[in-house]
Amino acid sequence: MICYSRVLIPPRRCPVVSSTATLSRPSAAAARGPAARTRLFAIPEMRWAVAATALFALGLTAKLTGAPSWLWWSMLLACYLTGGWEPGLEGLKALRDKTLDVDLLMVAAAIGAAAIGQVVDGALLIVIFATSGALEALATTRTEDSVRGLLTLAPDTATRLTADGEQTVAAADLAVGDLVLVRPGDRIAADGRVVDGASEVDQATITGEALPVDKSAGDEVFAGTLNGTGALRVRVERRAEDSVVARIAVLVEEAGRTKARTQLFIEKIEQRYSIGMVAATLAVFVIPLLLGAALRDSLLRAMTFMIVASPCAVVLATMPPLLAAIATAGRHGVLVKSAVVMEQLGATTRVAFDKTGTLTRGTPELAEIHPLPDSQVTEDQVLRLAAAVEHPSEHPLAAATVRAARRRGLALPAAADFAAQPGRGVSGRVDGSFVRVGSPVVLTDGETGGQTAPASCSPQTSSARELVSLVQSRGRTAVAVLRDNEPIAVLGFTDQIRPEAAAAITALTESTGSAPVLLTGDNHATAAQLARQIGITEVRAGLLPHDKVAAVRALQADGERVTMVGDGINDAPALAAAPVGIAMGGAGSDLTLQTADAIVVRDDLTTIPAVIALSRRARRVVLANLAIAAGFIAILVVWDLVGHLPLPLGVAGHEGSTVIVGLNGLRLLRSSAWRRAQGHTTGHGSHAASDSSRPPATAAAS
Repeated sequence: MICYSRVLIPPRRCPVVSSTATLSRPSAAAARGPAARTRLFAIPEMRWAVAATALFALGLTAKLTGAPSWLWWSMLLACYLTGGWEPGLEGLKALRDKTLDVDLLMVAAAIGAAAIGQVVDGALLIVIFATSGALEALATTRTEDSVRGLLTLAPDTATRLTADGEQTVAAADLAVGDLVLVRPGDRIAADGRVVDGASEVDQATITGEALPVDKSAGDEVFAGTLNGTGALRVRVERRAEDSVVARIAVLVEEAGRTKARTQLFIEKIEQRYSIGMVAATLAVFVIPLLLGAALRDSLLRAMTFMIVASPCAVVLATMPPLLAAIATAGRHGVLVKSAVVMEQLGATTRVAFDKTGTLTRGTPELAEIHPLPDSQVTEDQVLRLAAAVEHPSEHPLAAATVRAARRRGLALPAAADFAAQPGRGVSGRVDGSFVRVGSPVVLTDGETGGQTAPASCSPQTSSARELVSLVQSRGRTAVAVLRDNEPIAVLGFTDQIRPEAAAAITALTESTGSAPVLLTGDNHATAAQLARQIGITEVRAGLLPHDKVAAVRALQADGERVTMVGDGINDAPALAAAPVGIAMGGAGSDLTLQTADAIVVRDDLTTIPAVIALSRRARRVVLANLAIAAGFIAILVVWDLVGHLPLPLGVAGHEGSTVIVGLNGLRLLRSSAWRRAQGHTTGHGSHAASDSSRPPATAAAS
């Protein structure tokens, strides 16, 4: 077999967005609705690859079934045309630019194979190249679709407030200084600052915060985030093209464009090897002719040289171990998108984690119940009252309260006169008592009956405020519970840590030699609390998407080979900027999944150190295979140049080395390869994982 093969599963290319103008008018994208995915057969490379594969299959079948030779030759030559014209054209373009592309050598090798009767081998080579190009085009197109889809997060219209009343305008037409009305349940149309009203805003798409954030006058809000139950009046501070959500798309694009293209070993040397081999083949053919050798003998020696010197064994030394590792990782819940990525994973020296949805589940849980000393209520009584009032609410904290009550088997009475106060909480009558559950600001309301707070407050309120401070100092979200306007308890909520997080952090620390770093948009107290629980020592909190990119690049500037792990849209730029980006597949956004180089399909963090260990083993197998392949090539080439190497023996030696390195690489397909990689995580951090997996409210009660 004569072959010049490139990576079957291609390295990621940067997403292509047509122009900056495309990003500057999100309303245009939004008006079309969610961006549709490009159909497979709308991609030209995909159509040519399918046609070439079908013709190859038909030709091979015809040959094996004894059909006339003209029939299967015609089919295989048609496969040459459909699958080979594009790489051949690219190779000629490269030749025009005075570079020798492996595409052109591939076509030449395929033609040479046909010339000596190995038309099936040549057609197979064409199919491999066509499939590779189609997969690369598909990856690029999918990422481009996702970047365009990101722009639909911001609404296409906004309600602008003027002296004459309300006016519906295109969001892209909003100017700095405009006043807009954001109704309950609407997405915010522009970055700005609240001037009136109060509500809770879900801004996980931008900051990654697990819980909606209370917003009132003076607070900043972002385009594309979701307003809760209150109405807000927002003063626009940035134009549509300068909004954070638009800048995320730009960051993803720029990170892809500026990121150095990484290559496998064979790709790094292909230019020099190709030039050297062409020159050597011509020399082997021409020099004997000049010295009087027969044309047939010179041609046969040159063809033998071309066969034994072709880098089939070198290519197979690299690809089967990496592809086998990809297949093994895929069977165990990690989708690695390319052989390049699998190779790079083994070079990781530092792992950076997002918090919400990555190290945590992204769902709030009740972690603490603190009845006030003089309230004369138990934890169960507090939880029963709070859950009864929260039951009609759609707020994530309300759902967490109800779940905690149900876990304890508490019967919830119906709440009468239910009311929700945006940015403050909910209230209702339970068992004849007026119960309020909400933000710590309700403590002032409870003290004054809703009026302006006096200089002093009751001992109960003072105790409640101390408990609020205590809960917040632990990185928890504090919620006050009042009965008949008297504080009776403070609840503490937290994002639930994934049970395996501590074990994964311990394994990664031992594997890479340095502790992972936490990069999060959440506040520092919450991030530090989680970091302490799972063994992370370096925390960078309060980061917007561009801050995460800067943090990744700062780590790289310090000489680290960074692997970034995240799940949200706000993580996509950092995933693109890092040498390797890993997305959590369970809750990962479409853009994140397309931008990432690998996906943890089952959201099991322990697979991350396992796949890094598997990558390192694959790299060792690659090095062993390269030594074997280089040894065979050197022996056969020297034999052909200084002696007389029979063509059948040259082919046998060439194919033999190819088979040996191929089989050696395929050892990584065995399940034992993954079990061996997982052995690096077994037993690490089991105690911490056990603690973090306890029901939060029960842990607090104990």
